[in-house]
Amino acid sequence: MFNILAVGVATLDIVNTVASYPDEDAEVRALEQSRLRGGNATNTLVILSQLGHACGWAGVLPQEPDAVLVEEDLRKYGVKLELVQRMPHGKLPTSYVFLSADTGSRTIVHYRELPEYDFSSFDQLQLEGYDWIHFEGRHVPALELMLNKARLKSIPCSLEVEKPREGIEALFGLPDVLLFSRGYVQYRGHQNVTEFLQAQRWSQPVFVAWGEAGAWCRTSEGTIFHQPAPRVSVVDSLGAGDVFNAGVIDGLLRRQPLK
Repeated sequence: MFNILAVGVATLDIVNTVASYPDEDAEVRALEQSRLRGGNATNTLVILSQLGHACGWAGVLPQEPDAVLVEEDLRKYGVKLELVQRMPHGKLPTSYVFLSADTGSRTIVHYRELPEYDFSSFDQLQLEGYDWIHFEGRHVPALELMLNKARLKSIPCSLEVEKPREGIEALFGLPDVLLFSRGYVQYRGHQNVTEFLQAQRWSQPVFVAWGEAGAWCRTSEGTIFHQPAPRVSVVDSLGAGDVFNAGVIDGLLRRQPLK
């Protein structure tokens, strides 16, 4: 078992399952609706906890009813909440999710009015007991300070790059592992993952998840591997990338070969 800390967001996911994604200006009936705890960092922690690791979350929670759902769900999976930054006001970030029963794809509309987890809170943490820190690529100025502190403490860390955020490229040399989304790779003008990986000059392992096409990895020596996805009937792709990230972190901590 390893001690893992993740820094990032928790959300309320309001998931509407529909037969297929509606056309613009259409009115459709939802097959079902659910209210779930979401958020990239917390999703990853829940999986890592189920894989046998001791997990803690550093994020922001307001004092309001929806936050109770998040706390109860994370406690159910044994994720520690002592490092959470508590806010007396504000609303939990909310994702409105349309889940297609036809394809298993999901479309998300996200709203937030809560501040990001700040460096002053992170700087007070006792990091020495952690074997790994996973960062969700969100607030770049604070992330730079956090990543540098993790390096100073010689704690291995990973950075998830899901969305193109201003200045985030300047951070790519700081973590031990980079985890890219398909959306970010496409934003950089690439439709071919191998081409994207070959164009980079980073020295650390790099992973890219690409949905039904599987996943790619480039080792620190520059060797590129591709693992095709198994052919299955997709029921729900919500959080799939977060599960992938958890699998990568678990495998690296257990020193499993990248190939």
